[in-house]
Amino acid sequence: LSHMQERNSIIGDNYRWPHVIPYVLDDSLEMNAKGLILKAFEQYRLKTCIDFKPWEGEENYISVFKGSGCWSSVGNRQVGLQQLSIGENCDRIGTIQHEFLHALGFWHEQSRSDRDDYVSIIWDRIQSGKEHNFNKYDDKTSDSLNVPYDYTSVMHYSQTAFRNGTEPTIVTNIPDFMDVIGQRMDFSDYDLQKLNRLYNCSSSLSFMDTCSFELENICGMIQSSDDSSDWQRLSQVPTGPHTDHTNMGECEGSGYFMHFNTSAVTQGSTAFLESRILYPKRGFQCLQFYFYNSGNESDLLRVWVREYSSADPNGTLRFIEQIKGAPANYWQLHHISLNVTSKFRVVFEGVRGTGLSNGGLSIDDINLSETQCPHHVWHIRNFTHLLNTSPAGTAGRIYSPPFYSSKGYAFQVSLYVNGTADSPFNLAIYLHLISGANDDQLQWPCAWQQGTMILLDQHPDIRHRMSNQRSITTDPQKLSGSSNYFWDRPDKVGSAASFPNGTAFMRGPGSGTSAFLTHQRLRSRNFIKEDSIYILLTMEDISHLVSTQPSVSPTFPDIDTPDSCPDNPCENDGVCVIVDRKAVCRCPAGDNWWYMGEKCERKGSTQENTIIAVSSSITVFVVMLIVTITTAVCLKKKYIKGKEKVESLALEE
Repeated sequence: LSHMQERNSIIGDNYRWPHVIPYVLDDSLEMNAKGLILKAFEQYRLKTCIDFKPWEGEENYISVFKGSGCWSSVGNRQVGLQQLSIGENCDRIGTIQHEFLHALGFWHEQSRSDRDDYVSIIWDRIQSGKEHNFNKYDDKTSDSLNVPYDYTSVMHYSQTAFRNGTEPTIVTNIPDFMDVIGQRMDFSDYDLQKLNRLYNCSSSLSFMDTCSFELENICGMIQSSDDSSDWQRLSQVPTGPHTDHTNMGECEGSGYFMHFNTSAVTQGSTAFLESRILYPKRGFQCLQFYFYNSGNESDLLRVWVREYSSADPNGTLRFIEQIKGAPANYWQLHHISLNVTSKFRVVFEGVRGTGLSNGGLSIDDINLSETQCPHHVWHIRNFTHLLNTSPAGTAGRIYSPPFYSSKGYAFQVSLYVNGTADSPFNLAIYLHLISGANDDQLQWPCAWQQGTMILLDQHPDIRHRMSNQRSITTDPQKLSGSSNYFWDRPDKVGSAASFPNGTAFMRGPGSGTSAFLTHQRLRSRNFIKEDSIYILLTMEDISHLVSTQPSVSPTFPDIDTPDSCPDNPCENDGVCVIVDRKAVCRCPAGDNWWYMGEKCERKGSTQENTIIAVSSSITVFVVMLIVTITTAVCLKKKYIKGKEKVESLALEE
């Protein structure tokens, strides 16, 4: 390795990728991995200024393929096609983020020059040949970008990494962090700080706004003058909510939300709360917020957008969605999809309904991003009680309500609260197809539908969340037993079941993981809040990813892998051929003459070569003498310094 590679982050502009990185998804990749790679790109867009685009002939690009394991070179190697492997069992979004951070220029966290202050590497427990993954670099060659050591980094190995037995290979100097290192949920805050510093990111691409109403300026939101009432910034309401959602009352002197008091106004009264002006880039957005209704079931929360144009500088209101329902004594998460292409404001309108109201409508922890909303939300309340009382195994298994995918497939999720019998103290999660109303019209076996299950980290700012997710893709050729297809019709391969209301249905076999999340990690973030967890669910068709090979070459961007040159660029009767998808000239030659150069533009002869050879011989002798002396001096210095360790170019996961 060159000395420029021996860093926590490689220094030098030549190792940087452009902010928009060309990529190719090789057809060798598993379908589930292809879909997850695109989801990982969305996390980069949400939290950094790094973007990815399909390769269109750029000189340097990343080719993602299914190799042996999960690995990547570090930094932009300037070699044209640069490989990154997402192999078998690498299809986790955190693992994919990890490998692309290598490609962007980062070593493992435990390779930092100051790592011995925080962890101990137990060398005799490491598998033979894997020691290079644990190398450390001194402070003359290591740059941690002035960011503290990060036990929570997605770039940190776990305590069991590459162990040759049952004992840990990495021991944290603070014992409490033994079960923290090695997380593969999402970027940590320090991961993002380093990446954004390295690439000079001042903002992220798809994030738009967040507001928890902790500051008196309420994030630049404004009250309308066209309504009959106002929203108020409060920390509690006698009839609820008793705390905000951000801090849940745990921080004295903080914790605010916006409240429209419907008990103090007459029927039909309204209150408008409008965001600051926002500027979309992608044409689709997801609005997420928490809502609390302590008023009457006829009270409404309407969501609008006010869109501006040159023809209407004052903006036009466009209705999006309304929320109504019986009052509840807890916060509820909502997602609303927007499709805005011009500058706009988000508008919340509270409407006083009929009947008695003792409270009102409240909103908190708003996030707006140019991402896709989840299709469904599974809200599980009283979760601490479930953790404390559910046995491991099937007796402690709970099922979600039934949901439908956009293609019409019915599905359900099962959650083992205290793990399976073989793997207790974990959350285990599985995806099932179930019999539904559309089964007679659907394709069976179910082909290339990717179900994603996200346990939401309920941090108030979407950029700082470390949610945990798994994706399952329905392979129509996967077998269940010896003859049945795993993802065939549930009434053919499933078993009888019934919903809580007694309705009978058929549930297909489940696919998922018994190690979704450890209970220790479950309690380490804001997964459980107000004694509730949220599992966000999406099932989408990814059949368009079956073939993802590029249809361009670097030399001829409009031609699909040419085998002959469309135009002959060669001079002096040179012949053009295609080598590695590039045009190469084969130049003519005679007994004592020949043509040379990229386009055969220069002529050479035997007489010229004789003169060149004599002068070159003298020059080479002098140069070799200098090189010999220099080499001897360098070897002596190198020997004094000691043996350099040989490292692998690609770091493994």
